[in-house]
Amino acid sequence: MASSSSSYGFILVSMALCVSFSFSLCLHTIHRRHLPTTTSYRQSLLRPNFEIFPLAASATTTFKAAQAVLRLDISYAAKSAAASAKAASESPNMKKQFERCQGEFTTIIGNLKRAGFELKEDPITANYSIKICIDSTNTVRNLVGKYSDKDSKNVIIMTSMMEKFLDIAEGATVALGG
Repeated sequence: MASSSSSYGFILVSMALCVSFSFSLCLHTIHRRHLPTTTSYRQSLLRPNFEIFPLAASATTTFKAAQAVLRLDISYAAKSAAASAKAASESPNMKKQFERCQGEFTTIIGNLKRAGFELKEDPITANYSIKICIDSTNTVRNLVGKYSDKDSKNVIIMTSMMEKFLDIAEGATVALGG
């Protein structure tokens, strides 16, 4: 029975990893018309998926697949924090709100890293660390969700995507017993 549960968990995490990779590609496709069109820039968009996440291509266990999911989430949270910092520098009226958003994404990064360390010893605690991240996404929504300017909308879109990534990460910890 444990073997069946383990292979079910591996399938669940593998599907979650595929979905998260699809989200990443979808996001790049949606924003492609706003990005520079140089070949080297477009190649740099695809390269990190294979260089930063080698576990994603070679995950042979549920644990390795869950680690890959967490690393993907951390990467996306870092990009969201950088986008919030850029918005803070470009929008002096809302500088404080965007700086707080950057801080919340940094908090998400810390919680996801902690979940990565806790994953092997106690998947339940790792799951809790991921659930704490939802508080940060709610804070971001409360900070800029009511505004209609371009930067606020972009941060909210990134927050929505972060929530989807967090759902996938939570599923990965559940597959490990969390």
